[in-house]
Amino acid sequence: MQPGRVAVGTDSCRPPRHRVHPSPERGNIVSGHEHRRTPPPFLPPPVLKAYLGGEVFGSITGGDSPSVLGLHGWGRNHRDLATALGDIPHLAVDLPGFGTSPPPPSVWGAADYAQHLSPLLDELSLPVVIVGHSFGGRIAVHLAAARPGAVGGLVLAGVPLLHREGRPQRPPRRFRLGRALHRLGIISDSRMDELRERYGSSDYRQAEGVMRSILVKAVNESYEAELERITCPVELIWGDADTAAPASIASRAESLLADARLTVIARGDHFTPLTRPDELRAAVVRRLDALAAAPGEPT
Repeated sequence: MQPGRVAVGTDSCRPPRHRVHPSPERGNIVSGHEHRRTPPPFLPPPVLKAYLGGEVFGSITGGDSPSVLGLHGWGRNHRDLATALGDIPHLAVDLPGFGTSPPPPSVWGAADYAQHLSPLLDELSLPVVIVGHSFGGRIAVHLAAARPGAVGGLVLAGVPLLHREGRPQRPPRRFRLGRALHRLGIISDSRMDELRERYGSSDYRQAEGVMRSILVKAVNESYEAELERITCPVELIWGDADTAAPASIASRAESLLADARLTVIARGDHFTPLTRPDELRAAVVRRLDALAAAPGEPT
């Protein structure tokens, strides 16, 4: 998808009504046969706390400076990862433009989000394990690349880290024609907005204001350079039926990372924090245990 195109692709974090079950990709396979989800320990609803001068809000569990940071997917909020992580000490935030956090002042990409959130790492116990789902994982890879001493591990689930192989998805012909006519001044702005509403993705239609442009920017990004710069261990937790970010993307990302472990969940979808929190928590615990076994001073 080329810059400036309507977001016909998606970082969607809205569970589909039906699932498909393609063959698993390479990597560790977690069976989905007769899977029984174990609910995380019950915790009372957290009180949101303001960070970064009131520009970011989040829920914190397990003390004032935990060592796990949760970054949710597009259109979601802190509750996804707060629920999935359960009693693991963590901070789960509402990213700017979602939940209770105000939107960015301009069109941000993942790097801008990461730069904005970077001071938040210093309020936690370093090194931090960052858990990123979908859009949140885009931000997490930038944080890990930019702050190697502060980030001790990543757990990524369903993140569109790389562009899909093959021919890019194109908007419908009618939309492309309307866009060309709009650029020539033949159709009005209001008519162009109608076309965007009709042919844009569900994420695009539900986004408002600057968040629409941020979505378009995000779905055009790819993170090869950032992945190659990351030095901390990375857990890739992927559903083999993820259609928003197919497991083939995770396999390609694994080859670019210095230290990565790919776990593919049989019959798992895009919404791992909601549907398969056990696997997500297990990956977080692995990273925390590894850090505890080999402590080091953050730089």
